[in-house]
Amino acid sequence: MRSGDSAAGPTLSDLLHGIAQQAGRERISVRDLIDALGDRALGALLFLFAFPNVLPMPPGTSAVLGAPLVFLAAQLMVGRGPWLPRLLASRSMSQADFAALVRRIAPWLKRGERMLRPRFSWLARPPAEFALGAVCLVLALVLVLPVPLGNVLPAVAISLLALAIVERDGLWVLAGLAAALVSAGVVSGVIFAAVKVAMLLAERLLQ
Repeated sequence: MRSGDSAAGPTLSDLLHGIAQQAGRERISVRDLIDALGDRALGALLFLFAFPNVLPMPPGTSAVLGAPLVFLAAQLMVGRGPWLPRLLASRSMSQADFAALVRRIAPWLKRGERMLRPRFSWLARPPAEFALGAVCLVLALVLVLPVPLGNVLPAVAISLLALAIVERDGLWVLAGLAAALVSAGVVSGVIFAAVKVAMLLAERLLQ
């Protein structure tokens, strides 16, 4: 979480590019990202683990990225700094793979950064921030579930809320909450339809 009211210093996209281009580093772990991102780490990591689910990714990606999201969202909810179990914190990828991921994310992130700025900051600060953590936790749990269309919309909502927290932008908090409501409606509809189909099939099998 950031301590200041304004987006002073380098942007998140600049920080990620810097990490990706560090010389003499073969692999980049989650712990390396936590250390490098400093007071932006919690919101930034929420974005990094959520946003790839918006892009075309191999099957099963949401399950892999969802576990750290659950931990991070829970910590946001209780007001703790970023911490992950050693098993998750030690996960790493090659610098080349991380650089490729940053290149995929950067165009979207830079567009967002041009629109982000501190406003209605109380919506992105404690105690409101703790409520946002609870929303992100529910969304992260939904994202992990094998629900059709159940990962993209929660990932969009978490990404918007994460960037809102990084930049203390209350307007983006409202956008993220709106996306969360849409996500809840769509996922609930998919689950309801799946249950109805399962019940109809069971009735026919039992006839």
